[in-house]
Amino acid sequence: MSPQITPIADTAQDLELSERILNPDGSRIANPRLDPFVADVDAEQLRSLLRDMVILRRIDAEGVALQRQGQLGLWAPCRGQEATQIGTARAIAAQDFVFPSYRETGVIYARGAQPGDYVRMWRGEEGAAYDPAALGVAPLQIIIGAQTLHAVGYALGIQHDGADEVAVTYFGDGATSQGDVNEAMIFAASYQAPVVFVCQNNHWAISEPVAVQSQYPIAGRAPGFGIPSVRVDGNDILACMAAMRWALEHARSGKGPAYIEAVTYRMGPHTTADDPTRYRDEAELESWRRRDPIARLEAHLRAAGALTDEHQAETQAAADVVAKEMRAACLGMVTRPPLAVFDGVYAEPHTGLERQRDEYAAYLASFESEASA
Repeated sequence: MSPQITPIADTAQDLELSERILNPDGSRIANPRLDPFVADVDAEQLRSLLRDMVILRRIDAEGVALQRQGQLGLWAPCRGQEATQIGTARAIAAQDFVFPSYRETGVIYARGAQPGDYVRMWRGEEGAAYDPAALGVAPLQIIIGAQTLHAVGYALGIQHDGADEVAVTYFGDGATSQGDVNEAMIFAASYQAPVVFVCQNNHWAISEPVAVQSQYPIAGRAPGFGIPSVRVDGNDILACMAAMRWALEHARSGKGPAYIEAVTYRMGPHTTADDPTRYRDEAELESWRRRDPIARLEAHLRAAGALTDEHQAETQAAADVVAKEMRAACLGMVTRPPLAVFDGVYAEPHTGLERQRDEYAAYLASFESEASA
């Protein structure tokens, strides 16, 4: 697969250059390249995908609310990117391993995250929000683009072991300007590593628009490294699932890395520390509201007579339950004693670690002395 390489004039044109299966109004169109990869997806599966997206949006809203109420230090919203995350993540096999950035809430949800897993890191309780081995997902990565190198290294290990696995890494459009991402693509192509690169082009790297960073579609860069790519409408869940199935099949069959650019939009702030009204035009935001991924799939299912008010009510109720459990898990967390930071650092006792523990204990005790004085 190769993307159409045409200069980008604006965000509307940017989206039109992307492949899709579902139009923004929910109508389905023929796509000879993508259709074969989702030929098995029936109405029941589509309702399940819709349920996933609705639950993800509710999780995201709860995360924002918890941060605003002082229960979380930070939250990275993913509203508007539900189709990209759920569509691609639901295609990944159980044995595959994922290397996310910090915004992939939907990916860890699809991989089986528990209520506390969404908030533990953002609350500052532990460095890793979940057990990476249990989910098959590396810890959320804050350093922009670093996870792409980790994914390629893991993929080289897969290759060495001859395992039937693929490494998948997610990153944003801003990360494509980082050296780490480009270095990862060079290594992946040079060694034909079984890795899939997923760029969620949400148009804004904090306050920097993608058009400043890339005058041409981002997916067009990958073939320059010798990596085949596809550019899809990231608000079309069927296109996202089809693209990921193609990419995984390519990588798993020994053909080397593959690259997906999913063109979507960040509806909220970069993080809860950001104010997007300072740099983003309201008209642009409104144009993307009309391309909402959840509304698109709902319209498609409604037109096919495959979605009822009862289905939607059940889905919303399920989303509320997940949010309630997430809030309860957050509020019920007990912060570990400060000295517990030294637990589990080494398998065996270590004199240097003991010395550091004693020094830190003395440091903490100094605050108690000052308070007494």
